Amino acid sequence: MMRRCCSPIISSNLSEAKSFQTIDGLRHLAEARQFKAWFLDQFGVLHDGKQPYPGAIATLEKLATCGAKMVVISNSSRRASTTIEKLSGLGFNPLLFLGAITSGELTHEYLLRRDDAWFAGLGRSCIHMTWSDRGAISLEGLGLQVVDNVEEAEFVLAHGTEALGLSSGDALPKKLEELNKILEQCAAKRIPMVVANPDFVTVEARALRVMPGTLAANYEKLGGEVKWMGKPGEIIYKSAMAMVGLGVDVGDCIAVGDSLHHDIKGANIAGISSALITGGIHATELGLSKFGEAADDSSVHSLATKYEAYPTYVLPSFTW
Repeated sequence: MMRRCCSPIISSNLSEAKSFQTIDGLRHLAEARQFKAWFLDQFGVLHDGKQPYPGAIATLEKLATCGAKMVVISNSSRRASTTIEKLSGLGFNPLLFLGAITSGELTHEYLLRRDDAWFAGLGRSCIHMTWSDRGAISLEGLGLQVVDNVEEAEFVLAHGTEALGLSSGDALPKKLEELNKILEQCAAKRIPMVVANPDFVTVEARALRVMPGTLAANYEKLGGEVKWMGKPGEIIYKSAMAMVGLGVDVGDCIAVGDSLHHDIKGANIAGISSALITGGIHATELGLSKFGEAADDSSVHSLATKYEAYPTYVLPSFTW
């Protein structure tokens, strides 16, 4: 079932009205075959970090039978191969995806190739903010020197929010407040930052966990320069379209995600259609208390206007 929202969203920056269609599931969109390429977020859409959402595995399989070419696009700081392995471990068939594009993968590629002028000027010594409980991110093969002294650092690399990477490859657990103190010192030295996960928070077993985008936003407030490697930047969508291949343009693509700021705004910037899953990170803001509960249209209006991000379609969860 699909219905157009009764009143349009008005953007303060745009003269035209913005409206969305409320749908119960993805069946009608898939069977209409309007979209060839489907760019799917993972956390908050396919799974909650611990288990698949009800109906998500079956929905993915049905999308495939409708000819959808699916790419996982994620602000995960992990490499693309790790993302596919995780999805497989959760019960998703990895063969249904053309592949994955992650912030971590993009960051790795740009640091490795150094064919971009900005990355070429970074230097090799870095302060590395990474994960502890989740497992530190490996920098093997990048030719970087990890330092814990700000005076020796040429840039900051933010993969996580739990620890400070050491030259040995180990990670020293740090509180968020401690990492922000280090960033204050880095900002004073005008050291640039690369953030390999632009998310502010993510869904994990129905709770919200602080992500590296929060560190990066704080760093910008301190006057620091940040290179955002992922959504809502257009770079990740261009990479996904390249993975799909020739014959696909922006009109053939739809992005499915649960974050207005990252998934939906990113789709807006890239010029592609989008579907907002309301049961993800915005569930509390939308007044939702249980899985599959439909959000009130006016609440979605207000939130979309707040984030200046406008979905084409809105639905409770990734279901058929």
